[in-house]
Amino acid sequence: MTEKTTRRNFLITSVAAAGGIVGANSLQQNSVSTATIPERLLGRTGVKVPIFGLGGAGSKTPLDKEDRERDAVAIIERALELGVRYFDSAANYGSSEDHFGKVLPSYRSQIFLASKTDKRDRDGAWRELERSLKRLHTDYLDLWQMHAVAYPEQLDTIFGKSGAIQALEEAIQQKLVRFAGITGHHNPTVIIEGLRRYPFHTTLIPVNAAEKNHPQPFFPTVLSEAQKQNVGVIAMKVPAYGKLFQAGALRGMQQAMGYTLSQPGVHCCVIAADDPKQLEENVKVASTFKQLSNTQLAEIEKRTAEIWQDSTFYRAWA
Repeated sequence: MTEKTTRRNFLITSVAAAGGIVGANSLQQNSVSTATIPERLLGRTGVKVPIFGLGGAGSKTPLDKEDRERDAVAIIERALELGVRYFDSAANYGSSEDHFGKVLPSYRSQIFLASKTDKRDRDGAWRELERSLKRLHTDYLDLWQMHAVAYPEQLDTIFGKSGAIQALEEAIQQKLVRFAGITGHHNPTVIIEGLRRYPFHTTLIPVNAAEKNHPQPFFPTVLSEAQKQNVGVIAMKVPAYGKLFQAGALRGMQQAMGYTLSQPGVHCCVIAADDPKQLEENVKVASTFKQLSNTQLAEIEKRTAEIWQDSTFYRAWA
């Protein structure tokens, strides 16, 4: 038996054992709601995903807070009841993976589960993958992403000798991961270079109305490259943590999500929720989404012209 096979079998066995304990204390085995959230094919993955997914991190959401387990579980359970099937987390999103792991195992075959690593070396990335699988109580991820890639030198490390890309390829070979992704919210040229260096299946980038006013916007540049390679595009920072809802700017999530999902090449978005009520409102917006016209898009962009610097604060995170 090879070392890789042993490692994979050990992970699957340990996760299954832990998952049995959690499953006994969580929801009974049943199905995700069939509530209608429109779906799109996620690039060349061949998988259809809802246009709205639940993000696992945020400034106010309990989803990544260690002391907010009950509130986090309530949001996750409500998401399943509302038909949400896409769940996004990361190794460094506080207790997010733990909270997801309390609820999602009973629904694993019906959902699309994504996580991330910000480690740039092979061994560090492997350790985070093992930890993510155990916390999520699953034996595989649908999507594992190179997280918050911001600088060219980080790409060099990821793709260099003993870089994190080796861990990703090994994990795919061992069927611990289905698809590979790259994420970033700092420098669009770095994400474009990453997509050119490696056949990632997806990219997770900021797509919102304030971005269009930035001197170095993530779209249409990244979207154009993604479309060339049929890469699935997942949008984040859709309301910019509520910054887009300042007085005189966007009027609500209908405009924020509508703008994002109307961009050519965007397949879905992930947004966190502060409570079940906010989640319900977001799902309603996604469920009633209609493509915005060019005139409507331009009007929304105009409403963010004076607030783009404040609203793209996340560009400084690196």
